[in-house]
Amino acid sequence: MVQNKPLIYFLCTGNSCRSQIADGFLSALGGDKYDVKSAGLEAHGLNPRAISVMKEAGIDISRNSSDVINPVILNQADYIITLCGHADEHCPVISNPHVTKWHWGFDDPAKADGTEEEIMDQFRSVRDAIKERIEQFLEEGK
Repeated sequence: MVQNKPLIYFLCTGNSCRSQIADGFLSALGGDKYDVKSAGLEAHGLNPRAISVMKEAGIDISRNSSDVINPVILNQADYIITLCGHADEHCPVISNPHVTKWHWGFDDPAKADGTEEEIMDQFRSVRDAIKERIEQFLEEGK
């Protein structure tokens, strides 16, 4: 008997960094328990620095696609998790009364400035914070 896994939909503004990192970690750490997807209010393409810092963590997100929110997936999701304030405030109306919606706010590493190393450190910091939150989610089952 095939049992459907709960669907988690990570949302961000551009689906280029934070939602991709969250998607990568949950797919790698909890993909046996959850169906994981991510999208954005817009599709900005995968950020090469996000790909790089995830590769450092042993996770390849280079084949992920940057997608715009799909209303069908949005209304099938068991969990909708926004990772930035803009996505939280502008998330489309959800007609599914059984969805659980959370906001996990993280700074946008794509807006970091400074030297390349300082920018990469910001990406690593956000990556590590997202990983911690994913691990907490998996431990608590929510």
